[in-house]
Amino acid sequence: MWAMVLEIIFIIVVLAAVLTALGLTRINLSHQSSVEGIEDPQAAQAYNRISRWPQFRLLRRLIVAKLAKYGPSGTLADIGCGPGLLSTLIASRFPNLHVLGIDISDEMIREAALNASSLGLSNRVEFHKGDVNNLPVPDGALDFAVSTLSLHHWSDPVHGLNEIHRVLKNDGQLLLFDLRRDPRRFFYWLIRFAQAFVVPSGLRRINEPLGSLRASYTPPELEGLFKQSRFKVWKIGGGAGWVLVWASKCGP
Repeated sequence: MWAMVLEIIFIIVVLAAVLTALGLTRINLSHQSSVEGIEDPQAAQAYNRISRWPQFRLLRRLIVAKLAKYGPSGTLADIGCGPGLLSTLIASRFPNLHVLGIDISDEMIREAALNASSLGLSNRVEFHKGDVNNLPVPDGALDFAVSTLSLHHWSDPVHGLNEIHRVLKNDGQLLLFDLRRDPRRFFYWLIRFAQAFVVPSGLRRINEPLGSLRASYTPPELEGLFKQSRFKVWKIGGGAGWVLVWASKCGP
């Protein structure tokens, strides 16, 4: 009897190990451009709603914690700010910062302004419509720039990086977070499950979040983009399904 129990336990352990190994392997998805589609009011409202879900609140806290290591002060731009939840969180955590939220979508800018006003932060956070390829910011005006879950939508990522380089001061820094197109297998299936059963219909209609995953870049591809840009110093890190890049205009 005990031999049978041990055999069953052994089989369970082996199956668990195999499933774990398969789930931790990375898959390489084919690249497909993604149209953001946030000008659709229904999609914009859906994005605003899911941005308040716990996983996105955790992401914003992680970005703020990473940002704190660099002691930001002066003026910071949140590029691709969406509904402005990260912009307002940064402003509330760093009182010495003036925050600019920039997004290409009129719907997102309206939502962001409302969110900042509801928190009493309108005097320290301002939002402007703008494209990363033509930022509405003078040369050398920013001390810091952040961009989260936006890079995969940029039509010309090298030009976008060069625009950010242009608007940073000589000692300015960039913190960039995005999905990666070679995720762990379990992360990929989690995204598939979320799109099929969890996210609002307004986002499923524009193939989100799977569209963003397929439009994103692998770490080697990001390395290539930065090598083509004007940035000379950068560090690329990452996790199961995401990348985090720090870059500086003049060095560490």
